[in-house]
Amino acid sequence: MTAVHDQTGLERVRALLAAGGRPPIGERLEFALVEVELGRAVFEGIPGRFAYNPIGSVHGGYAATLLDSACGIATASRLEADESFTTLELKVAYHRSMDEETGPVRAEGTVLTMGRRVAYCEAKLTDMEGRLIASASSTLLRIRT
Repeated sequence: MTAVHDQTGLERVRALLAAGGRPPIGERLEFALVEVELGRAVFEGIPGRFAYNPIGSVHGGYAATLLDSACGIATASRLEADESFTTLELKVAYHRSMDEETGPVRAEGTVLTMGRRVAYCEAKLTDMEGRLIASASSTLLRIRT
């Protein structure tokens, strides 16, 4: 078995996918990685009452978390073995609300450009009929470990 620090970013995220695709936050918020390729990642989740805000709909933080995860793992898939990353900025636009009737949602993140120090990504969150719920742009910092 290869040590984690010897694996490329794509190998690490493929290992996450093979293990069920659920990072610890995904266990709590009921979402998982379902697809990954170089520079692209897709998470799916089912929003429910566990994510409701005080006004009776799914909190915007749920959408932001899926979008940030999609951008982050898309970036991680492009990293070298000795690199990690962190989100520097996430800008989210909300296009429609979610509630427990929304059903499964899908966040697809794509790396737009990958520089030596910074990656720029975009992501879209849609329902299963392809309707846009939220979109995001993200700036991520590459970190040598």
